[in-house]
Amino acid sequence: MGILNATPDSFSDGGRFQLLDAALSHAEEMLAAGADIIDVGGESTRPGSARLSLQQELDRVMPLVFALRDCGAAISVDTYKPAVMREVIAAGADMINDIHGFRLEGALEAVRSADCALCVMHMQNDPENMQHAPHYDDVVRDVAGFLVGRVVVMAEAGIDARRLCVDPGFGFGKTLAHNTALLKNIALIQAELDLPVLAGVSRKGMIGQLTGKPVEQRLAGSVAAALAAVSHGAKIVRVHDVAETVDALTVWQALT
Repeated sequence: MGILNATPDSFSDGGRFQLLDAALSHAEEMLAAGADIIDVGGESTRPGSARLSLQQELDRVMPLVFALRDCGAAISVDTYKPAVMREVIAAGADMINDIHGFRLEGALEAVRSADCALCVMHMQNDPENMQHAPHYDDVVRDVAGFLVGRVVVMAEAGIDARRLCVDPGFGFGKTLAHNTALLKNIALIQAELDLPVLAGVSRKGMIGQLTGKPVEQRLAGSVAAALAAVSHGAKIVRVHDVAETVDALTVWQALT
């Protein structure tokens, strides 16, 4: 899954792909490099980020969905707003990737009757305060339990489990120790839910904490984290650097 941020304030590439032509050019590069999914985001969810209005998010996301829907890869939209979900599904989006796990009022109704895939993510608190002393009794069990609960609620709402994948939410209300424990236990989470796990660790703070590198120097660390996630069972890796990650996975899978 290649990340396409149409935002001015994303922690990693904010502002680079705001203009439609630049964003489409970057999407084409990721597709040529081997991305199977393009994840379009119109609102930054980095720690401390501010909320975006509905119209601002639609203005950023909709032109990209319309332009990319026939690109040959799946188009995911990273949003928690039910109104955005409805609009992008109508425009042809193949997946909704929701950091709130479809908990907001109207979210389940927005996706229930569609046939698109859904990614259910765990987050403790909200982007504004999620990194303010996050705490768990047992992070792996707590996160897995949350995801199990959401899957049950979605089943009760009539949503087929075959549409679902889950994301432990690396960096979303977690310390380095929490993130490390979750990544090492992807297989356990996947087995407990019997659903594919999506891992998004690319360029995140945990990479910076482990390497001491600023965000623009986290390529090698991010590729290593993607390999580790796949080795622990992740079925989808959400990355900024598609070409490098695809090459690394190709060689790693050939030699293991």
